[in-house]
Amino acid sequence: MTGTKLRNIGPKSAAWLRQVGLRTQEDLESVGAVEAFIRVKRAGFRPSLNLLYALEGALLDCHWQQLPEDRRSALLVAYDAAAALLPPPRGRPAAGPVTTTHTEREEDTGPSLNLFDSPGSDD
Repeated sequence: MTGTKLRNIGPKSAAWLRQVGLRTQEDLESVGAVEAFIRVKRAGFRPSLNLLYALEGALLDCHWQQLPEDRRSALLVAYDAAAALLPPPRGRPAAGPVTTTHTEREEDTGPSLNLFDSPGSDD
């Protein structure tokens, strides 16, 4: 998401939403929490139901844990109904998790052996 930061939406969730074309609050409002959640899942990411609740909380401007139980149930029913109408995904592998990789360089501990060198030979 760009522009103002939405409540309940952290960096990972924002990255997922950008990946599926939802870049602004207006984009999210136009599709709704259930459709946004479905788009993230269909893109191959593996969000928990907390994302669905967080999206709804962002739209209602409340913390996702403050959503009433009946609203959570309604979201699940709406998601199940919408997901049942979708065709199965087309053989694409699931997207990998969003990660950051850090590498460390080892200090040189001595000359490295070439593939064809054997220890102790001075040729």
